Amino acid sequence: MSLQAAQHDFSLYIHLPWCLHKCPYCDFNSHAVEIEALPEQQYIDSLILDLQQSQAQFKQRKVKSIFIGGGTPSLFSATSLDRILTACRQLMELTTDCEITLETNPGTFEAQKFAEFLASGINRLSIGVQSFDASLLQKLERIHSAKEAIVAIETAQSIGFTNINIDLMFGLPGQTVEAAKADIQQACTQQVSHISYYQLTLEPNTRFYRYPPEDMPDQDHSWDIQNHGIRQFAQAGYDRYEVSAFALPNQQCRHNLNYWRFGDYLGIGAGAHSKISSASTVTRNQRTRQPDSYMQAVPCKKHVLRSRTLSEDELVFEFLLNNLRLVDGFSPAAFAASTGLSEQILLNALAPALEEKLLQRQQQQIRATERGYRFLDELLQRFLPGTQCI
Repeated sequence: MSLQAAQHDFSLYIHLPWCLHKCPYCDFNSHAVEIEALPEQQYIDSLILDLQQSQAQFKQRKVKSIFIGGGTPSLFSATSLDRILTACRQLMELTTDCEITLETNPGTFEAQKFAEFLASGINRLSIGVQSFDASLLQKLERIHSAKEAIVAIETAQSIGFTNINIDLMFGLPGQTVEAAKADIQQACTQQVSHISYYQLTLEPNTRFYRYPPEDMPDQDHSWDIQNHGIRQFAQAGYDRYEVSAFALPNQQCRHNLNYWRFGDYLGIGAGAHSKISSASTVTRNQRTRQPDSYMQAVPCKKHVLRSRTLSEDELVFEFLLNNLRLVDGFSPAAFAASTGLSEQILLNALAPALEEKLLQRQQQQIRATERGYRFLDELLQRFLPGTQCI
């Protein structure tokens, strides 16, 4: 097994875990907080110390993207975000065109604050709209209105943000095809560069999972909504390049592409995950999840809870788990470069799915067929470690 890690893309994820309200469908590591109780200074100090302690993992690696996620990171002041970004520039080598994304909720949008975010170097916004339908926003317990979402997008554009993503959800309680189409129409009207369009799922450890809404659409109805959406996006000039991602030409999210291509990344902050390649291994680790525990553990260097080296079958599964999400798929050569394994190991694993036409190979690219893409979760289960010989 031989890896040339320094040649691979490298990203940084920064987790800010607080929000004003915990949505009933959210299974992210996020915690509701009163703004006055936000331990902003202490947490930023912990992030910077975490980054300093992690230098060996990104030495001689060029950082091509930074993603500040949460929670609602825009609850933090521009001064605090400037502090952590300044530390990134001092400790890491950022590319000159490094993509720096900030997640935000329309209900926390302030024009002056976001102008300061832009001045600090944040050059991409991801705005959690979810829907432009007032009744659906209420069912999702979002803290913003449809009008506030539109104002947030338009204000960000007037400030000077040219790279903006909108998060939209479909398959919402009681959502009709027409309501879903109206959401997409409104999103496309905003002329943003990127739209993430993903289905509401009832994840364990969420309130919706414990108490499911009675009017959740069935699988066929959700599939119908998604198909209409895919056609709408195409008509509006948005290319689908990943299962749930649509972008104008050359506006794909670099940070997420690095995940989907099985690139390396460092995650700092409460609960953050990392994937780091060395010359001969691929290692994953996770920070302690609770914010208070994380802040207490960082000075003692006890904040990394779990660290493990991926086995061969785990490498095959995780590579496919990410790369098969991409419309264009991947090449066997990319598999070998990312995992250090031989191309033949991959081709042996894929042979049954290729035979069943769930996957297709054209020249040097392997991708899911239309049928394979529709049943992608079921397809990926075939490659779970322990379910096959590789």
